[in-house]
Amino acid sequence: MSNLLRRILSGLVYVLLFLFAILFSKESYIVLTFLFGLLTIWEFSKIIKLKGLIGYIFFCLTLFLMLKRPESYAIVVILVITIISSLFLIYYLFFKKEITFLNERSKLGLLIRYLIFPMTFLILLPIYKGSYNPHLMISLLILIWVNDSFAFFVGKNFGKRKLFVSVSPKKTQEGFIGGLLFSLLFAYIVSRFNTNFTTLNWLIIAVIISVIGTLGDLVESKFKRQANIKDSGTIMPGHGGMLDRLDSLFFAAPFVYLYINFII
Repeated sequence: MSNLLRRILSGLVYVLLFLFAILFSKESYIVLTFLFGLLTIWEFSKIIKLKGLIGYIFFCLTLFLMLKRPESYAIVVILVITIISSLFLIYYLFFKKEITFLNERSKLGLLIRYLIFPMTFLILLPIYKGSYNPHLMISLLILIWVNDSFAFFVGKNFGKRKLFVSVSPKKTQEGFIGGLLFSLLFAYIVSRFNTNFTTLNWLIIAVIISVIGTLGDLVESKFKRQANIKDSGTIMPGHGGMLDRLDSLFFAAPFVYLYINFII
């Protein structure tokens, strides 16, 4: 079986599982993304060589408290910390600075800011204005999947100029532009069916997802390059690990959450 076919089949299983969980109930969505979160914590802990269970415990407690009190000001504080931390990681990416974590405490802090907090916002995304909105989450997933898919296919077939060769030699500028343009196209289509937001707002969300999601993919690639590994795991044939599959989604989630809950 070719790598492309394995990639398509494993991606299809992932998509169908995600869609089923979203549409079945709020609880099934939370459970699935929680399990995804545990897998990503395990994979990232291996990358940075963090031992122990405290990361998993912190993730459980944070998610429980944020779901229990979604209107708490603590969520705003966590959101600000997450956004600032993500911007610092983007800064390290562009200025080619090594992301350092010298001891167990700094590794845990990195795990919390880079992965645990963003994953909780991914889980909170469909809980909009106090109620569970599965179609909102599906619309957001469509945009991220369209961006990832068309960035891959456009880059593979037409890509010539490298986007960020120091951390991801396969990504191209043409692929990034292709992913962005198709995301905008699908955002317009989504706006015809999902009236949660105006067409303009959907287009802005598409830009956030495409740009921040791509940067999230590159940040994860930087972590892997520092650890001298190709994939975060092997759970998804053709894709690598769960962290490889979710890196752009959870990295963009806090920015989308900020936009739809505090700016619109």
